[in-house]
Amino acid sequence: MNDKPAFARRLWRLTKPYFASEHRASALGFLCAVVTLNLVAVYVDVLLNEFNRDFYNALEQKDFAEFKAQLLRFSYLAFFFIIVAVYKFYLTQLFELRWREWLTRRYIDRWLAHRAFYKVELFLRSTDNPDQRIAEDVRAVTEKTVDLSMGLLNSVVTLGAFLSILWSVSGPLAVSLGGTEFAVPGYMVWVAIIYALGGSLMIHWIGKPLIDINNRAQKVEADFRYSLVRVRENAESIALYSGEAGERAVLRDRFAAVLATTIELIRRQKTLLTARVFYAQIAIIFPILVAAPRYFAGSIKLGELMQVASAFGQVQGALSWFIDAYANLAAWKASVDRLLSFDDALMEAERQSALNPEPGAAPSLAGVTLATPQGKAIVTDASMTIRAGERWLLGGPSGSGKSTLFRGLAGIWPFGAGRVVAPQADVLFLPQRPYLPLGSLKAAVCYPADAAGVTDEAVRAALRDCHLPHLAASLDEEAQWDKQLSPGEQQRVAFARVLINRPRWLYMDESTSALDAPTAIALYALVRARLPESTLISIAHNPEIAAFHDHTATLVPGPAGSRVAIG
Repeated sequence: MNDKPAFARRLWRLTKPYFASEHRASALGFLCAVVTLNLVAVYVDVLLNEFNRDFYNALEQKDFAEFKAQLLRFSYLAFFFIIVAVYKFYLTQLFELRWREWLTRRYIDRWLAHRAFYKVELFLRSTDNPDQRIAEDVRAVTEKTVDLSMGLLNSVVTLGAFLSILWSVSGPLAVSLGGTEFAVPGYMVWVAIIYALGGSLMIHWIGKPLIDINNRAQKVEADFRYSLVRVRENAESIALYSGEAGERAVLRDRFAAVLATTIELIRRQKTLLTARVFYAQIAIIFPILVAAPRYFAGSIKLGELMQVASAFGQVQGALSWFIDAYANLAAWKASVDRLLSFDDALMEAERQSALNPEPGAAPSLAGVTLATPQGKAIVTDASMTIRAGERWLLGGPSGSGKSTLFRGLAGIWPFGAGRVVAPQADVLFLPQRPYLPLGSLKAAVCYPADAAGVTDEAVRAALRDCHLPHLAASLDEEAQWDKQLSPGEQQRVAFARVLINRPRWLYMDESTSALDAPTAIALYALVRARLPESTLISIAHNPEIAAFHDHTATLVPGPAGSRVAIG
């Protein structure tokens, strides 16, 4: 990230898509409106600067009529300024929100497409906390990009508008150097530039470490929050293990990292704030001190003095944009870096797959080697074809690679080589721990099918058939069902899901491990009776389950990985 041109190109890659998307008309409309209102706000500032000159001249001359006229002028300028400020805020907020909405949807789609979320967790673990990057970094990038860019635009336009005013009203300054006297035209402009440049260099030197500190602060906050969520999600297991002491130690360590990083951030911000406040306070009186000799010499009136001070403040403020925005720039840079690295990870996940499954009518492997993300072979030279309607049992000793072979047949294991063919439709997976989405019980039973397309009676019947009659009255109840239901109940819900979805290809990985043998046998018999045409691929250690399969694929461990023996 030290290469600024490269960073600018990658930042453009991040911001360009929204303005070239299907929403480009509204995006450009919001952008034009916000830019226009910022320009109008600067124009009002110019008018207020002129008002300052005329108002204080009227005071100095004790011209009551002009004083009243200037008060009236101020009233409509102030009213106009309020209208502009309110709508600038309103439209800027809408612009940021619309951009955030579009970018969040885009990252969610990319994260879920091509199983990128799965691949990122498998082999791109350095890209930590993708949830935070989508939820918080997208918000920070969109909001701060708009705020900082509009602030920069406002400063540039303000500088252009007030530079000529300051040049004309400050007049020349007579300087004697080595016995030679010469005049410095528009000397207040040079004073403002030197003052702002010195302040900017000071602020940059003090605040540069903030970028790294902000990045680390976001990471440790996300890690701490993730640890808290893990405790909540695994509350029962922790309680059964009496693991409170271990969890307390982990949480305390991660919160200690949060505290240490936050204290470091506070101290650096304190130093930066001290420099900024010192710079800003001196700037209040500095232009009057510099221009006062000309006022006391009678070269300018009080109104011109106040106009000089006002114009100097505007020029100095515009030149000090970098100083005022430094803390936000540091936080913005940290968020941009995290979002860009997430973007890179998604791109890598999209192309990082040596095993690209081909769509086909039936799952098959031809000369396939399945490996770890580091390249170590797990299963070697596997070749097998599963025909429609067959029932296969995958066996082998623990650690031989059954689950990896299972995922290879499903077309979701990305590491290895060879030819993989996998069906793309009418497929359902029943893992050992079923996934139960947030929402109603009916939605959990129907998943991934749309619950709206399934009648309540069909769901109740499926629950009764899967030995869950006590849940039939709770279809509309919303809860965290993975917390409410026991492991055995969750596995029975998964079987009810099979009856609802009626897949042609059913993959079952230890899907009856939490059930007693009679219940497991009854559920396998139910699936065979209700879905006689469906193909079944199972991993199961219960010997009674073997009777429901016609073929076996047994993994035989070897020094170079397991081989598949077909029986």
